[in-house]
Amino acid sequence: MASSRFPLLLSLFLLLLLQPLFSTASLSRNALLRPELLSRSTPINATPPTLFFEVTKPIQLPNTKPCSYLILQHDFGYTYGKPPVFANYTPPSHCASKKFSKIVFEWNATCKGRQFDRIFGVWLGGVELLRSCTAEPRATGIVWSVQKDITRYYSLLMKNQTLAVFLGNIITSIYTGVYHVNITIHFYPELNSDNSLSEYQSPADLILPISRNQPLNDGLWFEIENSTDIELKEFKIPQNSYRALLEVYVSYHENDEFWYLNPTNDYIEANNLTGTPGNGPFREVVVSLDGEVVGAIWPFTVIYTGGVNPLLWRPITGIGSFNLPSYNIEITPFLGKILDGKAHKLGFSVTNALNVWYVDANLHLWLDGKSSKIEGELLKHISSPDVVSVVSDFKGLNGTFLTSVSRSISSTGWLKSSLGNITTHWVQNFSYSNSMVMGNDGNLQIVDQIIHFNDSAQAKIPSSSVYSTKSHKKYAVYLYYNTFDQGNGTSFSLENLTLGFNENNAEAAGFGLSKSSLKNVQNAQGYMAVKDNLVTSGLGSTQQVYKYDGGNFCYFRNISSSNYTILYDEVRDKCHRRARTHIGPGLSRWRPFHARTAFLASGHIA
Repeated sequence: MASSRFPLLLSLFLLLLLQPLFSTASLSRNALLRPELLSRSTPINATPPTLFFEVTKPIQLPNTKPCSYLILQHDFGYTYGKPPVFANYTPPSHCASKKFSKIVFEWNATCKGRQFDRIFGVWLGGVELLRSCTAEPRATGIVWSVQKDITRYYSLLMKNQTLAVFLGNIITSIYTGVYHVNITIHFYPELNSDNSLSEYQSPADLILPISRNQPLNDGLWFEIENSTDIELKEFKIPQNSYRALLEVYVSYHENDEFWYLNPTNDYIEANNLTGTPGNGPFREVVVSLDGEVVGAIWPFTVIYTGGVNPLLWRPITGIGSFNLPSYNIEITPFLGKILDGKAHKLGFSVTNALNVWYVDANLHLWLDGKSSKIEGELLKHISSPDVVSVVSDFKGLNGTFLTSVSRSISSTGWLKSSLGNITTHWVQNFSYSNSMVMGNDGNLQIVDQIIHFNDSAQAKIPSSSVYSTKSHKKYAVYLYYNTFDQGNGTSFSLENLTLGFNENNAEAAGFGLSKSSLKNVQNAQGYMAVKDNLVTSGLGSTQQVYKYDGGNFCYFRNISSSNYTILYDEVRDKCHRRARTHIGPGLSRWRPFHARTAFLASGHIA
């Protein structure tokens, strides 16, 4: 895989022949990985706002006109360190239909000026609906939107609730960008009352927030500060619950924003490095129930819109940055332990964590309407510890590091309900590898990381299977990052990045079987000059191929951008359909975009 990058890297090095080379030998690259974009003094009226977007498949919508509901309109100016913005939410009584087959959340925002990227969250009744990152604006303004299918929160949306939005922002004479936000929910009426979904496929009957009760002066998420920090939430569930699924939201910041690049502690100590985040490049979120591990999350490496080189994410943003993924953990095998009407505790910790991780969850519960109390028992539970191998070979600031980790978690539980005697099996299998090379006296870092994250659940009655699901995920990140000190507080850097998010799912319930596959890969290349943590010049180019196959619905997109300009955009929105291609400015016909062209072309930030 790495050999295919050598021609590109050779072209990158050609750029350096005219660059004076100095070694900072500090490895304190957090500032360089998160530089701020310097807005140029482009006439405000000369250029319309730029549309930023994340490449993803469109939501499949029914052939009905939605009943739309504006929930919140707010300008997020100086909101850092202040409580979330609240709004009253009531179910859409103005809609002609009272039943809906699809419910879509829509975030629309504009911003103009200069501003860092900001993480934000949206909660309804303490249940998180969206974890996202803002786009970084430019002087001429930007606009972006996020659409998310929130039908799984149906029962929550049918009750009076309080909406909370936290977006910590700062306004000064330098940081002028105010985020102007509209939040709308679209309700699509159900055409008929015939519901072919099984009990297990239908949205949960009750959703409990596993988030902070008091938001104080930040979001409702828990803040995990270090590797020994455990955040707990007490909860009770109805005694007629026959299925429980925990949906977990995760994001990482500050010293762990680039956790997958963190060197080992022995390397840091041997070189007497200060201010360098450590604990190695492996992280996992561990979920416990009454002190017992019930599941784990090995997260996808979301890169926020100001990360590595902010010029890479204009206008195509990084995978997952506008709609961070959530992760499901099947709690059903443990129901026999918590169907006692008493309070229990869910806990969250992060292996090897540095500050700070934001974690919370939503507990989805399915209730047996024909029973007031269900009996159950945990039959078997195995949670093997992480099997870790770390091989370090370094001399001074240069060296190689190989880290590999594996783990498996499985549980089996039994329930007696009106649906029958149900036995549920839940299995998670993980494998992780991270290859890290440090060179150029610590200023060159090459990381190649792959995570395999697989899980399966099966619910059976004695005569047959009532529900099964399998998910196979592969997360990949490759980063080449080289920095050269130019003196006078200025540095020059080269970046070559690959992000991959592959997923195969299979779900069976009743007589239905559905399969889907997703292959989503981004390649990005950039260079930038940074002075006092400000990007003064540079160029970023991104190519992305997104391929989704859901059987009856397929979506394919092949797109490339450079310096705010779309070079080509090829889309197929139906299975086995000829692609339609949009030719970007300056291209006389469709052709593959060669990365070297972007690097050798002149271009500066707007």
